[in-house]
Parts: sequence; C-alpha cells; structure tokens
Amino acid sequence: MNKHLAGTVAIVTGASSGIGRSTALELAAHGASVAVVARRQDHLDALVGEIQNTGGTALAIAADITDRAQATSAVERTVADLGRLDILINNAGLMLLGTVSEQDIQDWDRMIAINQTGLLSMTRAALPHLQAAATREPRRVADIVNISSIAGRVAWPTFGVYNMTKFGVNGFTEALRQEVTKSHVRVGLLEPGAVETELVSHNTDDVKKALAASDDIAEWLQPQDIAESIAYMVTRPRRSSIAELWAMPTAQA
Repeated sequence: MNKHLAGTVAIVTGASSGIGRSTALELAAHGASVAVVARRQDHLDALVGEIQNTGGTALAIAADITDRAQATSAVERTVADLGRLDILINNAGLMLLGTVSEQDIQDWDRMIAINQTGLLSMTRAALPHLQAAATREPRRVADIVNISSIAGRVAWPTFGVYNMTKFGVNGFTEALRQEVTKSHVRVGLLEPGAVETELVSHNTDDVKKALAASDDIAEWLQPQDIAESIAYMVTRPRRSSIAELWAMPTAQA
C-alpha cells in the first residue's frame, strides 16, 4: 500500500470497535501514526498491538470524550507523545432509539453528550494543532472527518433525538468547513447507511427486535468499507477537498 500519510499523526475516536477500529488500522496502513481514543483500555491495547505488529505506530488513550477535560487531554497527549496532529476522525457515537413521548430522557442526554458535545470538544482542542500542521510538511494540509449518518439526512419515527444529533453534526461540519478551508484544514462529512457494528446493540431488546423485523437490507456495509472511504477523503492531494460523502449499502441506497 502507498504510504500517503507517512510522517502524519491521526486521532480516531470511538476506536475500540467497529468503524473506529477499522479506520485506525487503515490509516496506519497508509503510514500515519495513530492515537486511538475510547473508554475500553483493553480493546485499545489490543488494537495498538495489532498496528505495531505490522510495523506501525499507535498510542492508546483511554478517555471519555463527553468530559471536555478528558477530550482536551487526549489531544494534548497525542501531540506531546507523537509530535503533531494532522488528522482528526470524530467517529465516537451512540444510537439509542425510542419515541419522543416514551424514551428515557437520560438516553437523550447520553446521545447529545457523545454525538455532539464530544465531537465539539475534540474539534476545539484539535483545531490549533491541525492549523499548524497545515502549514508544514509533509502534506501542508490537515483533515477533520466527522462521522454522521444517513439519519443526518432523513428522519424516521423513534429516531428523533438521534436524528437531531446527526442533523446538528451535519450543520456544524459545513459551518466549520467554511471557516477553515482557506487555511487548508479540510473538513469533511461522511454519512454511512447501515453498517454492521455494535451501534444497534446498545438498545433495548424490544428496539432490536423491531429493527430486525423491519430490516430489508440483504447485505450491510462492513466497518472496513467506511474506513476505506475515510482514507480516500484524507489522502486526496492538497488541492482537493471532499466536503461530503454518503456511503450506503447497495440495497439501501
């Protein structure tokens, strides 16, 4: 594989499983040193070992990014230990479904905290370092990729608060892109459809049964499909910015 990202440093949140884990492996294969951020230390340690076994460089940072201080610390530790920051992948997310009238309000708070507040905190802490990287070799460009969802484009019953968080991510991403793109900090949005990850597993058994009953998608995307899309976005030449990428299973598109 071409080492398009040699000499760069990336942070991937939500890296303990699913899309985040696959993305960390993919970026490392392209030559980036990768800081993997999530709450499950054992999963992160295993991922770092896998990257190191293939000759890559990785750093495990156990953190709860819904705590602004921990999010900021994760960024600062990355820069202190790995020397710089070129790429931020805001992947951490939570999808808890239920009707507006009946869903546990604590589920709302948890989704807002992870899907929005955590993303904001990571972005704010990373931005000065990304702006500095965009002025330096090896690429003279930096990247933020925010992982949203088809639920940031289309609303459905029982998805209300999750829809709200992802529609918000979409709007924030576009506003930030306009603010920083001329300084060669590229800000991109990736909206996956159905991907086979742990995302659904955090719901109640009733919700999972309802989702399974309504599922008419013959073949879901795999985390690697999204990881490859992210890698495509951040390995474009400096002159090229992918503002939005919608990645769907063929049967769902």
